[in-house]
Amino acid sequence: MTATGSPAAHVVDSADTSSWVADTFGVRIADTTVDPRSDWSMDELVVLGLRRNRRRAHLLVSTVLGKHIPTPPERVRRAADDLAALIRDRIGADAADKSTVLGFAETATGLGHSVFHGLTAHAYLHSTRRRPPGALTVGSFEEGHSHATTHLLQPSSIELLSANPDSPLILVDDEISTGTTALRAITAIHEITGRRDYVVASLVDLRSPEHLSATADFASNNGVRIEYVSLAQGSINLPEGLTDAVWESPSTQLNPIGVRGEVTTVALPWPADVPEGGRHGFLHSDTTGFTNAVDEAVATLLPELESSTSTVVVGHEELMYLPLCIAEGLAHAGIPTTFQTTTRSPAFVRDVDGYPLRRGLTFTAPEHDPGTPRFVYNLLDPDGSPDLPRIVLIIDDPADTPDLTAPGGVLDVMTAAGHDVVVAKVTATGQCALRDARSDS
Repeated sequence: MTATGSPAAHVVDSADTSSWVADTFGVRIADTTVDPRSDWSMDELVVLGLRRNRRRAHLLVSTVLGKHIPTPPERVRRAADDLAALIRDRIGADAADKSTVLGFAETATGLGHSVFHGLTAHAYLHSTRRRPPGALTVGSFEEGHSHATTHLLQPSSIELLSANPDSPLILVDDEISTGTTALRAITAIHEITGRRDYVVASLVDLRSPEHLSATADFASNNGVRIEYVSLAQGSINLPEGLTDAVWESPSTQLNPIGVRGEVTTVALPWPADVPEGGRHGFLHSDTTGFTNAVDEAVATLLPELESSTSTVVVGHEELMYLPLCIAEGLAHAGIPTTFQTTTRSPAFVRDVDGYPLRRGLTFTAPEHDPGTPRFVYNLLDPDGSPDLPRIVLIIDDPADTPDLTAPGGVLDVMTAAGHDVVVAKVTATGQCALRDARSDS
């Protein structure tokens, strides 16, 4: 078989924000293919950033993902829905309805869930870096350039990955740079399930002709079929010596200090049998219960917020889709709302015009992870107002630890930077509890 496919303080326009990286370091990115079915171009989807990482110095900062830039939730949803529509057009409605979707941690967990929702697919699972006590890991794969390389697969049952084998398994990532991580994931899933039909979907695809050839060879050698779908395809030019140049370049100090803000804590109601995300699997049949629970969560939060104050809903690392849905609910209720999440990735921060990562906070991980700091970037009003937005920080109970409130923790650095913070806590559905609930139904 063969593989097929084509190679600031506000929601930023890459035509304006890529110039500092391009002018200073010579990095260039361009569209290579225009898909007439997609309304998106490369410069609408990503802007050039940098990272402090010896394995990869460039960073594609998505304008539609809600990771590094506070993003209107409707923009996040529209991009995911458009990607889902391209997938459905490629594989057909019947196959889409029966498919299983796998999102990649940490960045694409919310994107993958949104694509699952847009497809009305059978099941969703995302890979994870979390290792809860007693959780069963059925497989894993590596991401070579990532700051945290190992992806774990922890579905409530193996059937979630093996169901409907005649329909493709759809892997979702925010960007495809070389395709290597997707091929490693396919190898792991093929070993577990024997599935032979895959779709790799992404917002942007930057594979070179050599990468395309390697993908085709992999498919042929392993007897699998792999199709690629993306909103935009492009190429990137990385000059020699970029990693050293970025490493040696001065950056803006993290953790700015302002008038310390206040913290309010809210416990969000959440049914014990409804998964709050896709870490252990999410079925199409879970959708109604999830939607109703989100509505209750939004109703619980509204009394704590003022419609005159802009709000950034911030998810905790892999917990992206639930915060996105809460942000959508708050926006519909009249709260000026954007969405983003914290991250493990140490990006390069520089407060200069024409660069998308101008402010950053670093903090101790609320989950036990010695020596590995966490980050969140920008956290500024999308309209460029000098007033700092209120933060609604969504966390699940494994992250509700003493480190959450300790000096150097996320609440300490957010409030020290001048933000008022509403901490919204939700109970995570464990793997065993979810397995038991599904076996009883």
